[in-house]
Amino acid sequence: MRTWVKKAETDAGDRPGTTSSDAERLAALERENRELRRANQILKSAASFFAAELDRPSR
Repeated sequence: MRTWVKKAETDAGDRPGTTSSDAERLAALERENRELRRANQILKSAASFFAAELDRPSR
């Protein structure tokens, strides 16, 4: 119950800290950042694979 009161006070601006909406937004941005980093790593791996394929002599 105390945590609910603290959360309500923070959201109302009566207590310093991160509001619920800011915390949700931050969590969403962190998820998006992880997803983008993963996609970037996949693209880097694919690029190096295809670059190696281009360097191989043709049969």
